[in-house]
Amino acid sequence: MKWLAAALAVAVILLQYRVWVSADGVREVARLQHAVTAQRAENEQLAERNRQLAAEVRDLKTGMDALEERARSDLGMIAHNETFYQVVPARPSDAGGSAAPTRTAAAR
Repeated sequence: MKWLAAALAVAVILLQYRVWVSADGVREVARLQHAVTAQRAENEQLAERNRQLAAEVRDLKTGMDALEERARSDLGMIAHNETFYQVVPARPSDAGGSAAPTRTAAAR
């Protein structure tokens, strides 16, 4: 009977060792919990980005202001009653000379 108790004690000690010290034990659980926390934070950031994109899509589908803003910023479009001027900075070699400012593009 003593040998059975000793065998069970050894088995319990080996199992406890495996739980606390081995790579698949408590350290792995802590690492996985940290990874889950990091993934949840990233998911929240992506969910916020998705909400912003959904709001932008809604604005583009329903309102002309958002569509006009997108056309101006991304495509460089202008309205019929506007004039577009593009200012080109002087080249470094022309900086010492008397370079007159030029109007490079105009549309009406």
